[in-house]
Amino acid sequence: MQHISVLYEDPHLLIVDKPAGLLTVPGRGPDKQDCLIHRIVGHDSIQNNTEQHWETARIIHRLDMATSGIIVIALDHPVQAAMGKLFAERQINKSYTAVVEGKVRPTATIELPLICDWDNRPKQKVDHEHGKYAKTELALMSYCEQNHTSRVALTPFTGRSHQLRVHMLAIGHHILGDFFYAPEDIKNKSSRLLLHASAIDFIHPMTQEKLSIQSPAPF
Repeated sequence: MQHISVLYEDPHLLIVDKPAGLLTVPGRGPDKQDCLIHRIVGHDSIQNNTEQHWETARIIHRLDMATSGIIVIALDHPVQAAMGKLFAERQINKSYTAVVEGKVRPTATIELPLICDWDNRPKQKVDHEHGKYAKTELALMSYCEQNHTSRVALTPFTGRSHQLRVHMLAIGHHILGDFFYAPEDIKNKSSRLLLHASAIDFIHPMTQEKLSIQSPAPF
């Protein structure tokens, strides 16, 4: 069972590092009950490998099952509501690290509207007529000539489902290990999706102090 690292804790907030391959919240069916929030609260049927649990923990936001990295968890109702407002007002700054196919330009701003691909759910797609506005900024961190891959920093300014995956697909640079969108040769370059929520900063809604949390990508 993957270890869940606690990155920050106070009476109001818990910030943890979610492993890749773990659901944030339970899905449908008994085989999808093992998830981050059940481990955090100490669900009776789920082993909690953080060595302690928080019975009042409440999810504020999510990461895809395949994505690893930073998740902020509320420990009471007031902070859950306050953090939800910060997310809704885009007062939370997040950054992701990814490894993608090909050589990426040094910087780019991607503004492509996204919508659910209903015939291929849960996939999303670019739709200029009906899609919702989505913006991602990209910065090249390094290029590996041997593997023809780029390590990039991705900053989403909106929180659409699969936004980073689809935006990278749309500019011709699939994320390695992407089961949903990458062709077989690129998908098979990694046993996991090489996408990690690596940094987050915001003003703590209760203390009014700035929190800046980082988690280096494990790949």
